[in-house]
Amino acid sequence: MGIATYGAELAATQVPTVSVNTPVLGSTGAVYEVWRTSQAVESGMQGRIRYARTADMLFGCIAVAESDVGQRTPLYMATERAYREIFQALDALGYPHLARIWNYVSEINRDTHGLERYKQFNSARQAAMLAAQRPVTGNVSAACALGAAEGSPLVVYFLASRQAATSIENPRQVSAYHYPPQYGVHSPVFSRAAVHRETDGMTLFISGTASIVGHQTLHAEDIAAQTRETLTNIEVLLDETNRVTGAKRFTLETLAYKVYVRHPSDLPVIQRELRSALGPACARAVYLQADICRRDLSVEIEATAMVGAAAKGRTTVRRSTAEHSF
Repeated sequence: MGIATYGAELAATQVPTVSVNTPVLGSTGAVYEVWRTSQAVESGMQGRIRYARTADMLFGCIAVAESDVGQRTPLYMATERAYREIFQALDALGYPHLARIWNYVSEINRDTHGLERYKQFNSARQAAMLAAQRPVTGNVSAACALGAAEGSPLVVYFLASRQAATSIENPRQVSAYHYPPQYGVHSPVFSRAAVHRETDGMTLFISGTASIVGHQTLHAEDIAAQTRETLTNIEVLLDETNRVTGAKRFTLETLAYKVYVRHPSDLPVIQRELRSALGPACARAVYLQADICRRDLSVEIEATAMVGAAAKGRTTVRRSTAEHSF
């Protein structure tokens, strides 16, 4: 259905493909995040959205260069344009519900036009959602927003469906859309996780997760403790997911992980903590260098898992010559 590449670019193909400018760590090879399905797929373009869809699910992607939108707060304008076009495409194609969305923002922590760029992004995303009459609290999609290299376009790719996924919140954390104003006039709009149900199966999307309890960063100067706190938050999300779905089907060992590392020198410490917590399952992790949405965070982890029929070939991550099924 779609491919996101990290550390590589693919030639044009009928399959929607998006290139993310975040270097791969701990490997000499590129990472190819490949979304697969056994169902019939139709691909096409809707405006500037490249998409592929089955009867009930759609993969789409868009990249918007800030130089394309003028000089006044160009990130805000690029974000608003990208999300406006995403919602227009979803409405036209009949897949109104975002389940999972990935955002990559150049220099996400830099201050420009009097405001941190992540806060500019959040304001524009929320404005676009409200204009499209999408909810900005409650049952919203899982998501992440990470820093990309200087000069990169805003890159957004996503999965949407005909039926809404079920949002999951973390009892240890304030919902991101209820963050106090110290994190920006407009809060981030995402759920901590989301479950997409299919016939005889489910897919769990865990949003970018970090060392945050309540709404505050913990262990700002301790990368090992940040990693452990992040894994604790993921474990709590798994417990909450199993409670909401009524079956203990998701565990740390069933997840495939994407780990974002601010400082490459911290990678050995993060890998050591993951090996300790996950054992052999840590082989299902890929590591990328990226700035995190808060300056005092050094690591962020997202994850995906599939159970039942959904697990039969829907998604893989291919790293170098190896493939790891979600």
